[in-house]
Amino acid sequence: MEKPRNKKNFSKNRGLGISFSQEKRILIYRRNAVAESIRSNAALEVYFDDRHQGDPLMAEATEHGIHYQVVSKEQLNALANHQPHQGIISFCAPLKTVSLDQLIEKTQGKESPLVLILDGIEDPHNMGAILRSADAFGVDGIIIKNVGNAPLNGTLCNISTGACFYLNLCVVSNLSQAISKLKEAGFWIAASDGYATMSYQDLDYSRKLAFIVGSEGFGISKLLLKNSDYVVKIPMQGHVNSLNASVATGILLSYARSKIA
Repeated sequence: MEKPRNKKNFSKNRGLGISFSQEKRILIYRRNAVAESIRSNAALEVYFDDRHQGDPLMAEATEHGIHYQVVSKEQLNALANHQPHQGIISFCAPLKTVSLDQLIEKTQGKESPLVLILDGIEDPHNMGAILRSADAFGVDGIIIKNVGNAPLNGTLCNISTGACFYLNLCVVSNLSQAISKLKEAGFWIAASDGYATMSYQDLDYSRKLAFIVGSEGFGISKLLLKNSDYVVKIPMQGHVNSLNASVATGILLSYARSKIA
């Protein structure tokens, strides 16, 4: 095994000779998510089990100047807390976030910026899938409240397949105040609600737009609905009157992108 590059802050796996601190770091253990942690330069250290000698991701890690080590399968199991690691893991710093002012500034100069506001998405699988869609359809930023949502942690990064590393994530204490600030910056606010009369297809996508998506169980809060410029729905023809939050978000963002592009 290679010599550890830093002898400080050994974790509980000190006997392995591994030189990282698990404190404040997030564990990435799904292969695709690990690959994105490398490509986005989010990874601090990468570990392969010895069955994966010559893995192409080793070359990518080297390209990005990211330290990696090859360890035994047993050692990797211990490092991964026995998660299904597929022979590779990485450790990353906590996810970076931007302030609302920074997010708004990043949208300046864009003709039709698109922002997503999440109200009470507590299920990390829903949240992770939403982040994947947000990355896929070029969302300029995601705004969430500092309580009542799935936390921005390693679990979310793994479920999002690494999409979390590329997004402008903004955490605020009050979504209503965030909406007011977005309006001041020229954004129009559209809330997605199954009881709306207006279709999402009837929105004007040529302007600055922020979509609000709520949880399946409670939907969007009454105050946020009241503060929205539009309340829209996805017309459905089946017997079930609602969609999974991540599926609904994917539909909204895909259509928005088709109109903006």
